[in-house]
Parts: sequence; C-alpha cells; structure tokens
Amino acid sequence: MQTANKFSVSRYAPERGAVAKLTSRDSVLRRLDWPILLSALALSFLGALLVWSATRNRTTLNQGDPYYFLTRHAMNTGIGLVLMIGTIWLGHRTLRGAVPILYGLSLVLVLAVLTPLGSTINGAHAWIVIGGGFSLQPGEFVKITIILGMAMLLAARVDAGDLEHPDHRTVVKALCLAAAPMGIVMLMPDLGSVMVMVVIVLGVLLASGASNRWVVGLLASGAAGAILIWQLGVLDEYQINRFAAFANPDLDPAGVGYNTNQARIAIGSGGLLGSGLFKGSQTTGQFVPEQQTDFVFTVAGEELGFVGAGLILVLLGVILWRACVIARETTELYGTIVCAGIIAWFAFQAFENIGMTLGIMPVAGLPLPFVSYGGSSMFAVWVAVGLLQSIRVQRPMSA
Repeated sequence: MQTANKFSVSRYAPERGAVAKLTSRDSVLRRLDWPILLSALALSFLGALLVWSATRNRTTLNQGDPYYFLTRHAMNTGIGLVLMIGTIWLGHRTLRGAVPILYGLSLVLVLAVLTPLGSTINGAHAWIVIGGGFSLQPGEFVKITIILGMAMLLAARVDAGDLEHPDHRTVVKALCLAAAPMGIVMLMPDLGSVMVMVVIVLGVLLASGASNRWVVGLLASGAAGAILIWQLGVLDEYQINRFAAFANPDLDPAGVGYNTNQARIAIGSGGLLGSGLFKGSQTTGQFVPEQQTDFVFTVAGEELGFVGAGLILVLLGVILWRACVIARETTELYGTIVCAGIIAWFAFQAFENIGMTLGIMPVAGLPLPFVSYGGSSMFAVWVAVGLLQSIRVQRPMSA
C-alpha cells in the first residue's frame, strides 16, 4: 500500500456542488482573479519600459528604430491577452479533452526544431524561424502540454471517485508522457527549458497526492542523470562554460564569466532608487549582453534600484500567492494539479532568471515571466494565466 504525500487530500469527489453557470459577461468578470490579472499586466508594462531602455540605443539590434522592441513587446503582450481570453472562453475542462491533440502538436513542433526548419539563436538550437522577423520556440508551449497532460492522467480516476490518489501505474504513464517531449528538448539542447520541465513534473506529482517515493526517486534519478549527461558530453561547450563560470566566478571574467559579472555590476550600481529610467550607465553603454531578454532584471536593478526590482518580486509573488489560493479553492484534482504545475513553472523560472543575474544560479537562458522580451514565452505565460482564471471562473459557486 503506497503512502501518499502530504498534499493528498480527500476533498476531490465528483459532483461536489454545481458548477457556476456563466450566463453573462458580467458574471465572468466578477469571478476573475483580478490581483493575478493586474499584477501580470503591471509586469508586462514594466517589462516594456525595461526592454525599451535596453534596446533604444542598440542600432545593431533595433534596425535603426528606437521603438522597434517596444512596439513588438507591446504586440506580444496584446497577442498574449487574446490567448488568455481565448483560454478562458474555451475553459480548462474543454482543453482537458483536447490534450491528445495539443500533446501531439507539441511533439511535432519540437521535432521540427531538429529538422532543417530549426534555427540556432544565442547558442540554443531551439527555434523555428517563421519569417518576417518572427520566430517560435516550441519548448515554451511544451511546458503547458506537460502540465495539462499529466493533470489529465493523474486526476482522471480521482475526480471520478475511483481512487483517493493516483496509483503507481498512472504515475508511470504520466511520467512517460512528460519524458517524450523533454527528451527531444534535451537533444536540441535547451537545458534551461528542461530544468523548468523537471520542476514542473515534481510540482505536479506533489500536488497529485502520488507516493512520496516517486518524488524521492525522481530527485535521485535527476542527480544521476545530470552526472551521466556531463560525463557523456551531451551538453554543448557554451553550456559547460556557463556551469564552470558559475562554480568559479573568477575563472574568466572577460570571457565565460563576462555576462554575470556585468550583470552584478549593473544591479549593484542601482542602489536604493536607481539611476533613473533610461539613465543607467551600464545599460546605455551596452555592457550587459542580451539585456532585453535573459538579463532584463539588470535594467530594473540599475535604473529603478532596489525599490523597482523589489516591485517586480512583489508582483510575481502576488501571482504565485493567488495561484495557490485558486489551487486550494478548486474541488477537482485536475484544477489543483494544473495550478501546481503553473506555480512550479513561474516560481522556478523567475528564481533562475533573477538568480543568474545575481550570480547565485548558473546562466541558463530563461526569460523572466511577463517581463523579458520574447513572443513564445509571452504567449505561454498568458495562456497559463488564462488557465488559472478558467479554474477560478468555473469553480463551484460555494467555493
């Protein structure tokens, strides 16, 4: 008999109250989680300002148009909002039934990256260039399909009332579902995305009520797998250099350690209130590479100071807190697992992104949710917000 972890609860059962009938737009608006929505919008707005500051003088990037990245960031945010609205309209339960289609599509997209359609950007062969300056990173959408697919499998018999928590066979199926796209992404190799997916899988298992032995086993397997990957030389040289620079910051401050050193200089120079928007010497002088994407937090630290950087952390904290509230209030395990996967995704990715700018985490090429420039990442996080909102909107009236 397996021992479920402490997140296993007995409140999940079929027909625990009638689901709210959403007969008007007003009823949907009243039931939205406004702290999540407003915090995400505030982060995207701050991100637009930071991206603009980081790119307005970089003529080699902005094609001579100081508003180039600002316009595209705003457009990406707008598309993200449309995707969020579409996700709420469809509902997480409808998407639950469409998981096989979404999962198959995500596999096709990540496999396409390994064909001549794939392109290498910033050292990672993880993109499909569509044309007209647009590119797609399928790994961002795999995060969503892993969450939805694992939630569908792990919650099926629990929500039907057949089991109190997932059995071993169901857990194996869920892990196999996640392993296929993760293995393909690793072949790219896109180590940063794989790291996030591993954390998502752990968060999903913890929330599902599966045996603690699975979590412990996966952690042990992950450690062994990391050692094996290192020994087999699966990682590219630039990825190995990043870990080497993290382990020894003084290894090559003008080479592999340059990004992290410049990032810390930029953040440290901001002080309490910062130098002022568009007035950061490190940002204006273009000393920090990839400042509009992976290292956007350095712009906040330098130009908005501890207060501005802290505001980003507070807004991210509000989103995570409210997501936890939604997970607790829902009366279906499927909804709880989806929330848990999104929480694990946002929390780890934000920690890794900010941590690498401070030198406490290795550089992994992960964007800061809602803030960094990038279409695929922006679309994915707003779809995740739509899933959170759908779970809240469709919760029982008594919740």
